[in-house]
Amino acid sequence: MKGMEKNEQIQNKTISKRKKILLAGGGALVVLAIAAVVLWQYRRTMTPEPTVNQITVAKQGAGTAAGEIREAKQEIQNQVDAKKAEAEVKAEEAAKAEEAAKAEEAAKAVKGKKVAIDPGHQGWNVDMSAKEPNAPGSGEMKAKCTSGTSGSYSGLAEFQLNLDVSLQLRTELEKRGYEVLMTRENNDAAISNAERAQLSNEWGSDIYVRIHANSSESSGAQGALILIPSSSNPYVGSQYAASRALAESILSSYCSATGFSSQGIQENDTMTGINWSTRPVVIVEMGFMSNQHDDLKMADTAFQSVMVQGIANGIDNYFSNQ
Repeated sequence: MKGMEKNEQIQNKTISKRKKILLAGGGALVVLAIAAVVLWQYRRTMTPEPTVNQITVAKQGAGTAAGEIREAKQEIQNQVDAKKAEAEVKAEEAAKAEEAAKAEEAAKAVKGKKVAIDPGHQGWNVDMSAKEPNAPGSGEMKAKCTSGTSGSYSGLAEFQLNLDVSLQLRTELEKRGYEVLMTRENNDAAISNAERAQLSNEWGSDIYVRIHANSSESSGAQGALILIPSSSNPYVGSQYAASRALAESILSSYCSATGFSSQGIQENDTMTGINWSTRPVVIVEMGFMSNQHDDLKMADTAFQSVMVQGIANGIDNYFSNQ
């Protein structure tokens, strides 16, 4: 019994010590908590909330900074715009210089060049039904000339359209420095297809450009095409290469200027005006008078100047590439 009492006394002492330790720890935590609160209050006192005036000043400062940033951005943009404008001016000046150089080269290329223009057909009042050889020494005979077709929608005669465009083309080419021969200057000229080609040959033309318009049974057919001799033409086959080069230049420029579709280059050895030519020769079929779009466009005087520019530019390109 005494032993048990002794053990119980020892346990009670141990528990008592633990309680004292726990009480001491809890007191320390309370002290720390109180210290933290005091420190927070002190800091709050030392760093008071900003006043309305301080906030206003801060906002004004931020606004000023934002304005300065905007001004800086605008200044940068102004510099970019100025450089862009300067680059555009330089590019424009370079383009003008290039154009001037091209014009100078073109002027050199055309100097002394001779272009014979044949406005196809002649007036209804001129009888050209008599026959002539289709080529030098040929036994095939064809009518000396015809009056051509007429506009299905405009009512304009082809011989008149051909003459109008040819006269304008002469003016434009002479302005560019070419010498020009017209095979006819009115609708009353009684001159055959063979005689027109011979005029060009005898004058010593560098190229022979025949101006025509097309027609078809189909009103849907439209666009421009150019006829040339083939390389196997027994009379003027030697003119094939130069004639094709001329046709390519004119057709490309003409379609680019007018917006007309290109029906390509066709080789034809049945045309009297081609077979009698000893010069590079092309028949420019400007468009279809049986097609509403082409017919009304070609009948428009203002649009004819566009057509003329296209043909003249093609002639320039041809000589520039010689």
